[in-house]
Amino acid sequence: MKLFLLLCSIAFTLSFPQGRRFDNEKLFHITPKNDDEVQIIKYLDSKMKLDFWKPKYAHNIKPKTKVYFHADVQQSKVIMELLKEKGIQYRIVFHDLQKAVENQFSRGGKYGKVFTRYREWKEIAVWAYSFSLNHPNLASVVQIGETYEGRPMLVLKIGNQKSAKRGVFLECGIHAREWISPAFCQWFVTEAIRTYGKDKEMTKLLDSLIFHVLPVYNIDGYIWTWTSDRFWRKNRAPTPNDKCFGTDLNRNFNISWNGIHFTDEPCSEAYAGSAPESAPETKALTTYIRENLSSLKAYLSVHSYSQLLLYPYGYKDEKAPNHEKLEEIASSAVKALHSLYNTSYTYGPIYTTIYPVSGSSIDWTYDIGIKYSFTFELRDEGEYGFLLPEHDIEPTCKETMLAVKEIAHYVIN
Repeated sequence: MKLFLLLCSIAFTLSFPQGRRFDNEKLFHITPKNDDEVQIIKYLDSKMKLDFWKPKYAHNIKPKTKVYFHADVQQSKVIMELLKEKGIQYRIVFHDLQKAVENQFSRGGKYGKVFTRYREWKEIAVWAYSFSLNHPNLASVVQIGETYEGRPMLVLKIGNQKSAKRGVFLECGIHAREWISPAFCQWFVTEAIRTYGKDKEMTKLLDSLIFHVLPVYNIDGYIWTWTSDRFWRKNRAPTPNDKCFGTDLNRNFNISWNGIHFTDEPCSEAYAGSAPESAPETKALTTYIRENLSSLKAYLSVHSYSQLLLYPYGYKDEKAPNHEKLEEIASSAVKALHSLYNTSYTYGPIYTTIYPVSGSSIDWTYDIGIKYSFTFELRDEGEYGFLLPEHDIEPTCKETMLAVKEIAHYVIN
């Protein structure tokens, strides 16, 4: 284990996102006051194809909703002139996005360089195997399939294999650029094993439940964010358009697949793929879920950012049959999360809380019988967005752990 930690520490000196640079590119924040201002933002997108961080799509913009988008140097000049001419108030969150990318690496926290920093996939894979070797009574690694580029997809099964009967699935890293998500899955596994036998609550959870943890779902895309484009979202599979790559894995599930008009556009950030489960990553996960369906009672999909706890449905404006129970659990989980650092979360159905979504993982898992299906949108609300600094990993993971524990207690009871 000491050798593994040393290798990770050495690897850190070599680990830094390469590829595309974002020098002097900007992240804008606008809260449109009325429909006229909304239309101007949509007009800019129609001409420039802006990289929206929040909401994900221009057509979801409404008056008095927070809008964040990234623009290159030339686009930024035009945008600032037009906004000034139209009298639209705006704020530039990052004046130089490249510096913001570099500033994300600010280490801190009680675990030092190893456990409170962002790690490349090769490190995460070594960590997963190392954990299973060092803790054979509580941890094991299962390869559930391969990515489009042939990388093994790993699930860590955490829990007392002799006594635990029910299961909770924890899915992280479905969108490549949301680095805090895989960081949480690693934190969860590390803390669960570290505190077993010492903390009564965690001991009870691991004696009762098997946590199936997928630390990085979109491995190819995650690697691409380190080597080529920090803000890549999709996987890396080809599309019918030779100039565009990638399927949004969270639109590729067989639940109202391609139910939103723009998800059939290969260049769209939300491209749903050529068919339900067309992405090998999706097929591998759904096969594993079906094989373990009888024991799985909860499914937690971890994303960033916005500080939300969401539940079905996303593809239709209807309450789920157990809506009251989902609301009760979400309320309790959010309160638990808030108790540590007073971080405020909003909770509710996907459709009405953020925007309509078709083909998502938690709608699919809910539909096939996992009735406690939730999506976390972790910190923050926009100050850093996808570039949450490393010094925020520890508090984010600590508070999220409380929420996950709360949901897990509902599964046990």
